[in-house]
Amino acid sequence: MQRRQLGQGLQTSALGLGCMGMTFAYAGADEARSLATIDRALEQGIDLLDTADIYGPETNERLLARVLDTRRDDIVLATKFGARSLEDPDRGPDSRPDYVHRACDASLRRLGVEVIDLYYQHRVDPRVPIEETVGAMAELVSAGKVRYLGLSEAGADTIRRAHAVHPITAVQTELSLWTREVQREVLPALTDLGIGLVAYSPLGRGFLTGKIRTVDDLDETDGRRRHPRFQQEAMAANLRLVELVEEVATQHDATAAQVALAWVLAQGDTIVPIPGTTRPERIDENVAALDLTLDADTLRRLDDALPPQGVAGTRYPEPMMRFLET
Repeated sequence: MQRRQLGQGLQTSALGLGCMGMTFAYAGADEARSLATIDRALEQGIDLLDTADIYGPETNERLLARVLDTRRDDIVLATKFGARSLEDPDRGPDSRPDYVHRACDASLRRLGVEVIDLYYQHRVDPRVPIEETVGAMAELVSAGKVRYLGLSEAGADTIRRAHAVHPITAVQTELSLWTREVQREVLPALTDLGIGLVAYSPLGRGFLTGKIRTVDDLDETDGRRRHPRFQQEAMAANLRLVELVEEVATQHDATAAQVALAWVLAQGDTIVPIPGTTRPERIDENVAALDLTLDADTLRRLDDALPPQGVAGTRYPEPMMRFLET
């Protein structure tokens, strides 16, 4: 397994595994199959496992606890705090210092571990100065409960202010062929500061694989049905991008998912994508993307694939958009 360096000395596998869908947001998850998927990831050398207290809520961390019980030394464990609810206006992010400590202790108990390798603020809390939040997170490092600190969906200015309080090792945000906003300001800031980027949803929540072409391809209970990009009109418009990805995949004897991952991997050597899946066979497919090299002309074609007006539909439902790159 190839390795990549995030910030502050943390090295991980070049691909991680996003575990959210194993208990949260998507339909069709199966516990036994999810555990088999994690086992297959570890067999393939993937060591970065990503979860959060809100996934479930709480059930995702408990699921990982079953693996951590016997494989702790094989895992770079990342979890998050503070999102609570991103759609209920009365339960937005909470990053008050006392909450940071309580949330960490609760995650440690659920995960059954003594230390979290990478602890993220899940969303920036507009009510609490980032300096206060990161100060509390730094106390967790001093107490030996956390090894490295991260932020999720933070803007460039927030990242710089946070990093001035305590070194930030990684920023997690969405990056894929149809979500590139991070390249404008955040990624240059990370490069300046020596911070790694953990890219979630690098397959466009499955859309870039070509397996989802209409809203009817999603289960009635699937959370993506609420996302603007997965409304039928938007999907029809965005299929042009998928068709190009499929064309490139055919030319390289690869799958669309592998092309989409190879594009993300090519955006920088301190970027670690964490595609999520609940199927062991998808682990093998994703890992094979590490051996797929896209030449400069192909990367340029993919870079230019978005229409001038951009992708149809926003990344999240409107109530959640206000917490992005804050």
